[in-house]
Amino acid sequence: MSTIIETPRLLLRNWQEDDRAFFHEINSDPEVMEFFPALRSREESDALMDRIVAMINDDSFGFYALQDKDTGDVVGFTGLMRTDLEPFMPKGVLEIGWRLAQRYWGKGYVTEAALASLAYAFNERGQDEVVSFAVHNNYRSTSVMQRIGMVNDPKRDFDHPKVPDSHPQLKRHVLYTISKQQWLNQHGKSDA
Repeated sequence: MSTIIETPRLLLRNWQEDDRAFFHEINSDPEVMEFFPALRSREESDALMDRIVAMINDDSFGFYALQDKDTGDVVGFTGLMRTDLEPFMPKGVLEIGWRLAQRYWGKGYVTEAALASLAYAFNERGQDEVVSFAVHNNYRSTSVMQRIGMVNDPKRDFDHPKVPDSHPQLKRHVLYTISKQQWLNQHGKSDA
């Protein structure tokens, strides 16, 4: 099954073939995708999942499937992905992101998985910084960023170059960041 990270309630693991229908569900739900310019078709979701699986297989970074340990259900994804948004941030900066099926909202899964992902990035993989970004009024996501200790860096906020001009309300993104030193200050010394 290729588990990368384990928390008290969750396995963060690579995607499997039988996860495809669920992956499409979260990428085609209008409420889950409220802050994205388009819903993904099954073919687009499958292609995205294939790219994520390849990334995880390549260097263990990617948006991991979140599996509830008690039920075995996949509830969404959380993970770490290399960005490619120059000139707004250098290529390869590590982004933390998440997406959850609506029926699992409000249970703390994202916060739990995101904290474990940050520990993995800093303690096991020696990263210096992790960023996250969202549409400026996506308060569900920015609240998670704040809960996991990230801080908004307004001078690094940007208009997302991949958001089409047909969706101007989705262009402005706020950027949150946490450094390894900030993480260690909040959570104690590294185990590494």
